[in-house]
Amino acid sequence: MFILNSCNKNNQISTPSFTMTTAEEAKEMMDNDDDIIILDVRTKEEYYAGHIKDAILLPYDVIMDKAKQKLPDKSATILIYCRSGRRSKIAAEDLVSLGYTNVYEFGGIIDWPYEIE
Repeated sequence: MFILNSCNKNNQISTPSFTMTTAEEAKEMMDNDDDIIILDVRTKEEYYAGHIKDAILLPYDVIMDKAKQKLPDKSATILIYCRSGRRSKIAAEDLVSLGYTNVYEFGGIIDWPYEIE
């Protein structure tokens, strides 16, 4: 996937955005690409109560301050989730605003039908 900035017929510039996907599509991406980053943007307590295998904890309220340190490759494919989908959308918007280009948001762990750790 790539994102283009372009002008539409009204000469408005479209801006980069994240891609919304399903839990099933996210799982397929995880199974087929070892380089994908799985980002859990819930609280530390929520993360330790159960998270998706290999997920990195980066709470949504510190993304703007910590993303460069935790996620140095802005072109990496990043799959983001939270509990219900609200915080993951905010986090996805924040990452895009910081220049990350392959951001996928797949909602909340409450809709994750697969195993967690």
